[in-house]
This record gives sequence, structure tokens and C-alpha cells, in this order.
Amino acid sequence: MTYSQLQRQQNSTASVVELAKDERLKELPAWRKALIRPELGAICGTILVFAFFLIVARGTGMFAPQGILNWGVVSAQFAIIAVGACLLMIAGEFDLSVGSMIGFAGVVIALMSVTWGYPVWLAIIVAFAIALAIGALNGYLVIKTGLPSFIVTLAFLYVLRGLTIYGAIATTRQTIIGGVAEVAQGDPLAWLFGGKILGFLFVWLADIGLIGKYVAGPRAGQPVVDGIPMLIIWALALIAFAHILLTRTRFGNWIYASGGDAQAARYVGVPVNRVKILMFMFSAFCATVFATCQVMEFGSAAADRGLLKEFEAIISVVIGGALLTGGYGSVIGAALGALIFGVVQQGLFFAGVESSLFRVFLGVILLMAVILNTYIRRMITGER
Repeated sequence: MTYSQLQRQQNSTASVVELAKDERLKELPAWRKALIRPELGAICGTILVFAFFLIVARGTGMFAPQGILNWGVVSAQFAIIAVGACLLMIAGEFDLSVGSMIGFAGVVIALMSVTWGYPVWLAIIVAFAIALAIGALNGYLVIKTGLPSFIVTLAFLYVLRGLTIYGAIATTRQTIIGGVAEVAQGDPLAWLFGGKILGFLFVWLADIGLIGKYVAGPRAGQPVVDGIPMLIIWALALIAFAHILLTRTRFGNWIYASGGDAQAARYVGVPVNRVKILMFMFSAFCATVFATCQVMEFGSAAADRGLLKEFEAIISVVIGGALLTGGYGSVIGAALGALIFGVVQQGLFFAGVESSLFRVFLGVILLMAVILNTYIRRMITGER
């Protein structure tokens, strides 16, 4: 080997060594990867909340089958709207009209099915169509006007709530419309939102003594839990769909890119406008799922339903590790945030604590989650 060849080989080896020292090429340790995950705060919060109520509410029935079903249903309600809010916030936008959309969609279903006599399945389809159109309009106005989504959707919060109250009073002279349960009997689409599944499993569990039965009343001999409500199934399905979309597809990368740096995303060919509009539509879709499940559960619609739900959804997402500036977040984290809310809301009831303190908890845990997420991210990444 000549001297020049040997020199080139040594230079090549030195270059490889230098590259190996480059921070950008180093493999992060598993513990550092875990610490920078968006779900970290929500995981810690979930563990603490469960540990707290296992001590405080022990023996109250909170963790009996019926108690688990109670806080499971409440958590599912939070999760459904949190999933839509999560994807939209990662895309860099907000939707403050979610709560009003819940009341609006519910009243549309009740008016069409009870007051005007249309089939429930048609009323549900129309409610979804209108909600998706309003979601698309929200996104279109944000894109075309350049106004913050906070302002545009805040306007629709008032517009939808006003239209809901006016429509209910002008048509029925009341803000609560009942009778949905009667007209929904036997409707296949109504069952998809208000039915229950796996009833046979709980009957078997009651027969072998693993869960209790009613001992009096018209349901004597029946299991205390007679199935899993479709509300929970919808929540699980939406969580799974959104998680796979966000982490396993190119469209998920587009969502992150649109929220991280929209202009840079446009330069590399990401259809930012389309992504944002679709996320507004998905948020409206989730709100309508929530509204339909509520209408079928209660057998009625009320113009004031969904009040403040938009903020509860945003808080769930922030607890889950999402940034208010967009481009960072996790569907699993948002789902855990919803679980925390459901467990705490029902846990306060089982523990005999004044229910108004739940709002205090929301504010405190929001502040703690933001501080924790910001501190850990800065500590690990070196941000200032």
C-alpha cells in the first residue's frame, strides 16, 4: 500500500470517528426517549389519580363493576371530544365551538325525529352532514381570512348556541325536547349510538358470581352491568383510529408538519389548507358523535348541552402533552387526560366531596401539566 493510499484510509477512518461523535447521529437512551414522550405527564397523572382514589374511595363501590362502568362512561365522553381537539391542536388550530356543536346536533336530531316525524336514522345522518359542513366552514374561514381559529370558532360558539336555543323555542316552545327514546325503538342507527354490546358476557359473569345481580325491582335477577355502552366503543374506536392515523400514515406526518411550521410544510408539498380543514371537520364529527350518544342515552335533547365541553377537551389534550402552539402531541396522552377527568369527577362523588371542586381540579391540573411538560421538555432537549 502506497503512502497516499494509507493517508486516505486514515483520513476516512478519522471522518467516521468524527461522524460517530456527532450529536445528531447518537442513539438516544431509552430513558431519554421516555422522558420526551408527550404522554409522560398524563401517565404520571393517571397513576397518581388511581392511587389516590384507591386509598380515599376504597370500599365505596367506585372500583366495583358498576362503579367502573360509571367513570368509564364519563371518561369516554371526555375522550370522544378530546380526540378531535387533539388532532386539530397538533395541526396548530383550536375549535371553541365544540360545546355548542354538541347542543346544536342534539337538537337537530330531536327536532327532525320527534317534532317533524322523520326516521331517526335520517335525522342522525342530517345532523352529521350539517356538523361536517360547519366544521369545513370554520376551517375555510380560518384559511381564507387569516384570522386566528380562536376568534372564528369563538364566533361560531355563540352563533350555534343562539341558533340552537332559538330553533328549539320557536318550534316547541321549550329548550328540552323529549320523546327520542320512543321514536328510536328498533332504529338500527340509533342502536349504533345508544345500544350496548356483550350483554351475554355479563349475564354469564353474574351467573358464576363474579359480578352482582339486582335483588329487587323489575330487573331482579339481572346483572348490575348488562353490557358495554356504545359510547365507550365509539371512544375506543376513535382513539385507535386517530392514533394510527397520526403515527402510522403520511397524513399523520402532514398534521404534525402543518402545526409545526405551516410555511415550511407548504414548501415541501404538504397540503396544509386541506389538512387543517379536514381536522376542523373531524373535530365537528367527534362532537356530533358525542351529541348523538347523549341524545340516545337520555332520550332527549337540550339546547344547553355541551356547555364548556370545548375547554374540557382542550385541557385533556394539554394534560396529554400537546403544545398550544401545535406540531406536538399524542392521542394516547389526550385519552389518558380524559380518563383522569372521568375518574376524578366520579371519584369526588364516591368520596363524598363537593362536586364543584371538580372545576378547581381542572384549573390546578391544567397549570401543573403545562409546567411539567414544559420543564421536562426543556431539561431533556436543552431548549430555553
